[in-house]
Amino acid sequence: MNISNTDIVLSVARLCKYYDGIKALDSVSLQVSRGELFGLIGPDSAGKTTLMRLALGLIKADSGDIRIFGFDPQRQAMRVKELTGYISQRFSLYPDLSIAENLRFFAELYLVPASLRRQREEELMQFSRLSPFRQRRAGQLSGGMKQKLALCCTLIHTPQLIILDEPTTGVDPVSRREFWDILHKLKSDGISILISTPYMDEAQQCDRVALMHSGKIFADAKPDQLPALFQGILLEITGADLLAARKQLTASGISPRQIHYLSDRLRLIIPSKDEEEQVKSILGTDKWSVRLAVPSIEDTFVERISRG
Repeated sequence: MNISNTDIVLSVARLCKYYDGIKALDSVSLQVSRGELFGLIGPDSAGKTTLMRLALGLIKADSGDIRIFGFDPQRQAMRVKELTGYISQRFSLYPDLSIAENLRFFAELYLVPASLRRQREEELMQFSRLSPFRQRRAGQLSGGMKQKLALCCTLIHTPQLIILDEPTTGVDPVSRREFWDILHKLKSDGISILISTPYMDEAQQCDRVALMHSGKIFADAKPDQLPALFQGILLEITGADLLAARKQLTASGISPRQIHYLSDRLRLIIPSKDEEEQVKSILGTDKWSVRLAVPSIEDTFVERISRG
């Protein structure tokens, strides 16, 4: 198959999608480059799944343009299918089939030549460390192992772009780390990856991320560039009974959208350093400590949303 030599594997321009009159995507534009690990970061209903399903041609956009390796997912669906792999939010393999049987089924589904099927199966078994469990039924696997199997089935036809919709949601921390290790290995082999996640800490694993909320992209940058987009001053509040501190702040007129919990502390976004003394006066110094903090990606996301 002839594939465009461009370095852009996925191009989305001014994409809009409505459901029952509600705008799920609002003029979204982004590009994923060859060999890039690109993250869509945002909460539920941000529009991440809709964007991925549109990119794959599973649903039709109301307006805008999408290209995968230069192909239109609607008019050239078979070519896009050959070049991409997809893992949906829900485990969608066959629970009554073993790991090996699922791999063989998808090899046939994707028309992998019979001479290559056994080789691909063994490579993926070793790659994912699923070899010792090849005869175990998919329905009996842990969450992390299910996602590894789903990834193996996605890779069986050697796609050049894989699209993963929140693959680590509900997966234990160790399995999450192992899954990301696998993704980095795939990236090093030249595979392009588009992944969505609600976990802000996973943004650091990506080459570039788009922060999404309410169908819009608020930022598109490398992870280490995102804190520079933070507007305002970030204060960190520690001490006992943080709920009481939050109530005092909101009672004084500070918007609840400016305040969020981070483990054992509160973080408060204020417009300028002039308000720092005001916050200290509201809270007092006997119960709580107030100090300046360095914004994280999550802080930047919260601050950007608070601006609307």
